[in-house]
Amino acid sequence: MVTRRRLLAAGAAGSAAALGPVGWAASGRAAAAVAPLDAGDIPKYVTRLRIPPAMPTVATGPERDTYEIAVRQFRQQILPPSWPRTTVWGYGSTTHPDSFGYPAPTIVARVGRPVRVTWVNQLVDGRGEHLPHLLPVDPTLHWANPAGGTEGRDRHGRWDGSRQGYRGPVPQVVHLHGAHSGQESDGHAEAWYLPVTRDLPPGFAVAGSAYREFRSRFADHSGLRWAPGSATFEYANDQRPCTLWYHDHTLGLTRENVYAGPAGFYLLGGGGDDLPDGVLPGPTPGREDGPNSAPHDIPLMIQDRSFTADGELRYPRRYSGGDDGPPTWIPGFSAATMVVNGRTWPTLTVRRRRYRFRLLNGCNSRFLLLSVVANATARPARPVLPVWQIGSDGGFLPEPVPHERVGLGPAQRVDAIVDFTDVPAGTELYLVNEGPDGMYGGGRPGVDFAPADPRTTGQVLRFVVTDATEADPSVPPEQLRLPSQPRLGTAQRVRRLSLNERMSGGSMIMLLGVLDERGRGLPLRWSDPVTEQPTLGDTEEWEVRNFTRHVHPIHLHQVQFELLGRGHSGRLRPDPGERGRMDTVLAYPGEVTRIRARFDLPGRYAWHCHLLEHEDNEMMRPLNVLPRGGAATGDGGSLGGSVPPLGGPEVPPTASTDAG
Repeated sequence: MVTRRRLLAAGAAGSAAALGPVGWAASGRAAAAVAPLDAGDIPKYVTRLRIPPAMPTVATGPERDTYEIAVRQFRQQILPPSWPRTTVWGYGSTTHPDSFGYPAPTIVARVGRPVRVTWVNQLVDGRGEHLPHLLPVDPTLHWANPAGGTEGRDRHGRWDGSRQGYRGPVPQVVHLHGAHSGQESDGHAEAWYLPVTRDLPPGFAVAGSAYREFRSRFADHSGLRWAPGSATFEYANDQRPCTLWYHDHTLGLTRENVYAGPAGFYLLGGGGDDLPDGVLPGPTPGREDGPNSAPHDIPLMIQDRSFTADGELRYPRRYSGGDDGPPTWIPGFSAATMVVNGRTWPTLTVRRRRYRFRLLNGCNSRFLLLSVVANATARPARPVLPVWQIGSDGGFLPEPVPHERVGLGPAQRVDAIVDFTDVPAGTELYLVNEGPDGMYGGGRPGVDFAPADPRTTGQVLRFVVTDATEADPSVPPEQLRLPSQPRLGTAQRVRRLSLNERMSGGSMIMLLGVLDERGRGLPLRWSDPVTEQPTLGDTEEWEVRNFTRHVHPIHLHQVQFELLGRGHSGRLRPDPGERGRMDTVLAYPGEVTRIRARFDLPGRYAWHCHLLEHEDNEMMRPLNVLPRGGAATGDGGSLGGSVPPLGGPEVPPTASTDAG
């Protein structure tokens, strides 16, 4: 059991325990402007890819695996050796101080075997005093707002005159993205909590408005009560084998908390829907593996980050009212470098064999269009090896799909195989990105938008091919027979929803919403009355109409859904790579995106855009699953309701959807 005394002691030790010492100058740089680092000056491919090992457990019993995982601040070598280290946040095991990293160690789980994690906020220094945020925080958003006290938390805050915007203890709450989780373990945006700290400012709320409710619910069914500064979640792992990931989900602060580093993979394997050992490339990283181990099943967390000349993270700063005003929310940005598993432009040495890559777009706002090429800077890119997609967010596809270019929106995952068997030893290949260096509206690189700068953000990772040392027992991807999954049943309800843009305070903000009786978007904010309230056990179809100019990755908590169609009519068949289960779907401008989901867990959840800057400024809505017999509410009526049908025959996908 985690106690207050233990939290204080662990937190006091945490700042020096991980990857290097940290001081106030690195973590609390207040106002002095530091010049940005020119990404073109950073040497590429001089560092080995870091492969996070498996997260250590604190107990492995007959019923479940148990973890105690904290978030701490430390310094890590993200830029090449001899360049400055970077102050970041990251997760690690409280019983293994050397496990902390960015990204965090991977939680390796099995289908049908529950995992219980106590998540601890240890963002305190060696004296047990709170660490301020690494980045300037806009306190006027609708956000966690601890300074507002119990009455003003989870509301719009006020600026206290600091150029950093907010300098208090940093709230955290962890969401296991894509998991089939009960509401008390979902990482609700209003269930955040502050670290246990010696210098809590007077009047601050120490936890979000939903924290007490979920703490009580967890205690009722488990007999365990959450300690201050922590939350204990249980994941049933009662879903198909798939690639999940965990990250912070604090209301109105997700963009900057995730940008600071805390995120990690959660690989769920085993069960009747998995393939026998040896069929796919393996193994995955193990608990005893070091950060430079060489498994054949490799998670790749791809992110963009910018740095200052002294090596620290750089996030765009804009001040309302000039330099004397508070830092102001920005609607999105593309950073200057590409970072894979916590290192800029690393190199991975591969054998002449097949590899499985769990590709994750962990960027705040950037869309990725990835291919394997021989020339890192030639555009248009000329792929030389196919990327065989075998799975998406929620597990295996119906059959393997070869891609010359694979698209990933923020938070999406692609389970892929790349076959290096016939590549001569000594060959150098590159994983490159042709997504845009700005907001994405769909289409093809070089035709509908300029691709990322081929000198910097257009490059991701180098492969150096070496001779095989042993036979490869895995099955060639074109010969794989993947486990089938039954389709979801008939929907009891159709909801017609909208993605909208509106001017607010001089900025364009994006809002979710419903459709009015004339089919126009009716935008709603996080605090508006709940409109999405499925009945427990029901299957629903959601028709999401995008009235904005941008592609939005739409994420639903609790469920893995099916994509039914998209396009102007909503009847375009999904691309082959989109025909598995998903938890995040790309909604294209001027189109209708149709999904089907079954809601089988009751309680309070959320759905939102996973462009983190959008999510943090109102592009998130409550999703409440009501017990059967609860009052029906909503926006689109039941099947056959009064809203005009979309209509139109199904036709094959067009080039405009290839990137999705």
